[in-house]
Amino acid sequence: MSSNEPVTTTNAAEEADVRPARQNSLSAETVQALEKRLAQRPDRQELQDRNILKEGNVAPALQAVRDQLQRSQLEDKLDQKLTQRPKPEELVKSGILWPEEAPTSA
Repeated sequence: MSSNEPVTTTNAAEEADVRPARQNSLSAETVQALEKRLAQRPDRQELQDRNILKEGNVAPALQAVRDQLQRSQLEDKLDQKLTQRPKPEELVKSGILWPEEAPTSA
């Protein structure tokens, strides 16, 4: 190459324009049917309202981990509340339960 010749560079976008168009293997009826179905597809908010899609912008790979964490936190909170619950004997003493309503200890 001599110094007087221009250097030609191509990028991926230019190469894409040169490639032949991709052949569509679907019939016109199939394309129309698919477009009709896609137009009838519910939007994201409707899917969330119907509990099909979960709310939030968390990556799908993290959704299961997030749900498991929330469940674990809820279980811990429930366990804590149950341990703070008054015993049947205390409820009888405070007049909330009648002695015959109190469960018997085994």
